[in-house]
Amino acid sequence: MRPDTPAENVDHPAEAARLERTAARYPEDAEALLIQAAAHLELAGDRPAATALYDRLLSSPDDLETPHLVRALKASNLWEYGHEAEARAIIDGVRTASPRDPAPWVIVAESLESHDELEAAQETFTEGVALLLTDVPEPPYSTHPLLFGRHRVRRMLGVSHDEWDTLADTLHSSSVSLDELHDPKRVWSLGSDNPAELEAEISRLRAELGAFREALSRPFPVAVLHWPEGELAELVGSYASLAEEYPSHEEHLATIEGSLRELAASGTPNLGIVTGTVPSYEAFAASEGASPGDVDLLPQYATTLAARGRAVVWPPQRGASCWCGSGRAYGECHGEGQ
Repeated sequence: MRPDTPAENVDHPAEAARLERTAARYPEDAEALLIQAAAHLELAGDRPAATALYDRLLSSPDDLETPHLVRALKASNLWEYGHEAEARAIIDGVRTASPRDPAPWVIVAESLESHDELEAAQETFTEGVALLLTDVPEPPYSTHPLLFGRHRVRRMLGVSHDEWDTLADTLHSSSVSLDELHDPKRVWSLGSDNPAELEAEISRLRAELGAFREALSRPFPVAVLHWPEGELAELVGSYASLAEEYPSHEEHLATIEGSLRELAASGTPNLGIVTGTVPSYEAFAASEGASPGDVDLLPQYATTLAARGRAVVWPPQRGASCWCGSGRAYGECHGEGQ
């Protein structure tokens, strides 16, 4: 997720520079870190510098994990400072590539929407939804913005609800319905002299802002730390103080699944798992000036891995392999009974 903190509260150029330095220290995570750095440069108003970072990523000799996302971000950024033709060409390329990641679809569709290309935005949202959600029993959390964005654009176009709009309504958890939030007539009420109308609009805006802030509050997944069996044995063998935290590998795996299920039951969205290695953990401890045997360092390590883009989404999609590495399907392994 890209940062969206007001410029008066954050030194965005400094934060971008810090992320670039971190990317140099962790080249395996450079892609996620440089994407965040480019977003800070956009927020600082230095769009040419952001484009330069996107170009740096796209020209990298190493294969990118999310090339379509980088292209979509570049297109959105270019259009904002007058390079419309190039932006449109990139957007067309992203749509033609049909990425399996929802984020590029959302970014290019919202870029079209923000420039009043509502029909094209609706087509783009619909292409993404049809590709990613056809015959999917439970839409992953990452696809919700696709459905909500499509609902918003179709409401602005005055198009009747279809099954995807109904699904968006079902997934929306705010006290104010999507139909109200996306009602194009709302803007008219802002010019009303009727206190009741203005109060109702303020209530809707607060609900919309609350949902927006909730999404922004999770720039990376709430991640639980997973140690493969060999890594855990090495960790506990080297740092005996962690033996109480990890009595056995089997219990460790059961604790991970149980913790994630509890978080999901409490309504926490955007859950993930990060996999640790002993050398990485020791390097992190050294950078923090702490002992690897300090149990309080473990959640900090997990959060740092998530911030570096190392988290995988939990639960796995239906039919996917279990996160534990057993090779069995999740539903036949730790996901049994889900």
